[in-house]
Amino acid sequence: MVAAYLSHGARGVSMSAYRRIVLIAIAGALIISTSGPLVRLSEVSPATSALFRCAYAVPPMLVLAWLERRKLGPLPLKGALLAWAAGALFSLDLLFWHQSIKLVGAGLATVLGNLQVFIVAFAAWGLFRERPSNRLMAGTPIVFGGVVLISGVFDGSAYGLDPVMGAVTGLVTSVVYAAYLLLLKAGPGRTAGPLAQATVVATVLIAVLSPLFGCADLAPEWPAHGWLLLLALGPQVVGWLLITYSLPRQPAALTSLLLLVQPVVTVAISALTLGERPSALQFAGCAAVVLGVLYGSRCAQPTRAGAEQDEQVPKTSTV
Repeated sequence: MVAAYLSHGARGVSMSAYRRIVLIAIAGALIISTSGPLVRLSEVSPATSALFRCAYAVPPMLVLAWLERRKLGPLPLKGALLAWAAGALFSLDLLFWHQSIKLVGAGLATVLGNLQVFIVAFAAWGLFRERPSNRLMAGTPIVFGGVVLISGVFDGSAYGLDPVMGAVTGLVTSVVYAAYLLLLKAGPGRTAGPLAQATVVATVLIAVLSPLFGCADLAPEWPAHGWLLLLALGPQVVGWLLITYSLPRQPAALTSLLLLVQPVVTVAISALTLGERPSALQFAGCAAVVLGVLYGSRCAQPTRAGAEQDEQVPKTSTV
């Protein structure tokens, strides 16, 4: 599929320009795929990795927000309030997701994070009367059946310190992240300013809430600091900048492909670098979630409202 995009381009876009967009999107997805493994490699508590992931990302994001402000003017009050609320949700998203990584592994936790696609769709149905596609409705039971398999409820050899709680915290992550995306959708349409403000708020709240998640170590040693710097500057800043740039410029089919790329690459990286070995049933659950999300997110003829949502709501996992 990627080869076809690179060869033929998109309607109204030169082949060279479109090839660049595709490569940027793939690069962003690959960079974000390293989030979970970097959290594991840092060997710090979930609260510590969540805190420094945001704290180290704040300076470059503030610079980008300042450049955006010079060009577009100050962020409206409504946009700022939405960004602060989004930051509060993002703090919970990271705390629960990093906890899920600890309990069930980086690969499976990332797969669980992709459930936000379904949750956003059903929340939009309830809040904005945007009915999910028939594909998404059909894929829902398959995806949640996969979650049950990942949890290890029926599997005595399931991977993870506590796969059931890992699946639960992964589901909570998806719900909170879905709410975060819906708030971003309601924002003023800017990128750097809202993300910078949300990151600042998330940093403060993670520090405040960290005692509930095992406390954050404010002075981790090397090489933990190195892994946390890579986590912040790589996936959190560079990865999301690439994804945010490419999403409005690419077709829905490529977005769906990126949904498949990120969790699969994360599972592969986790197996190769961290020795994570999910059981056969957990692998089956992983496949069910990934393929269900891929199937459910693809629409042959998206509606106008759906097309607008595709442009505003990232379909890849942040995590």
